[in-house]
Amino acid sequence: MTIALKQLNVFVAVVQEGTITAAAERLFLSKPAVSMALSELEKQLGHKLFDRNNNRLIINEQGKRLLPLADELLARSRAIEQLFDHAGPITGQLKIGSSDTVGNQITPFLLRDFRARCEHEEQSLHIANTTQICHKLNEFELDVGLVEGKVQAPDLAAEPWLDDEMVVVCHPEHPLTRLPALQLSDLEQSQWILREPGSGTREFFLNRIAPRLENWQQAFELNTTEAIINCAAAGLGLTCLSRLAVAHAVKDRRLTQLELPLDMHRQYWLLYHREKYQSPLLKLFIEFCREWRFPDARPAP
Repeated sequence: MTIALKQLNVFVAVVQEGTITAAAERLFLSKPAVSMALSELEKQLGHKLFDRNNNRLIINEQGKRLLPLADELLARSRAIEQLFDHAGPITGQLKIGSSDTVGNQITPFLLRDFRARCEHEEQSLHIANTTQICHKLNEFELDVGLVEGKVQAPDLAAEPWLDDEMVVVCHPEHPLTRLPALQLSDLEQSQWILREPGSGTREFFLNRIAPRLENWQQAFELNTTEAIINCAAAGLGLTCLSRLAVAHAVKDRRLTQLELPLDMHRQYWLLYHREKYQSPLLKLFIEFCREWRFPDARPAP
């Protein structure tokens, strides 16, 4: 049995894209060529790798067994191709995923420091919510994830990373800003502007604040932090976001922070697939993340 790298490349593309058509477009191949390569691979292995559901191909248990091995072989083949193309020992593309707050407020500084120390500049950054980052890690579309949401995925290793502090903010003229010694009960009947399901920021609110309120309403559900900040600054409701994310709006007096008698700290997480092949580059980046600390001084937005 001889399995070609082309067949494995097709297999991984179909896993990540979900259809023959999308995989063919990504690989710049014809649909018949992709179908034939996949069919030959399944014939050689003696197992179907996908369940067919209308036009979509859903990876089955046999495919899941193959995926980490295929990813490793393709990564090693790319390393061989790049072996003599770069000066220095660290080569290859690093695919990083970050949830919204981490990706916008933290990861750019992490990458700046990583580039300065390791002289490696081939990184891509994908920003989405925690659930979407986990999905892409499971599909081997990303090498590593940096998220704020609690992760319960058996195939993903989740290491505590940095600490964060959440704050509740509102328009400076909101009635709650005039109350002394604010209590959680003062937030009853309040309107909240929240992130979409799958967001670590939304998860924090639902787990830490919402259970302590008997009556609250969702005014808006938005998928970007800046949109939430603008809605809160427009007086459309309260919101709960990272202190880092709202710092510029509080400094500009567009928002006011409400001081609450509640522990508002949360954990950031470093994620990677347990079966993901860890190239020298990936190992270096993970170790760098473990040691790195967010700089105290950073440019104002």
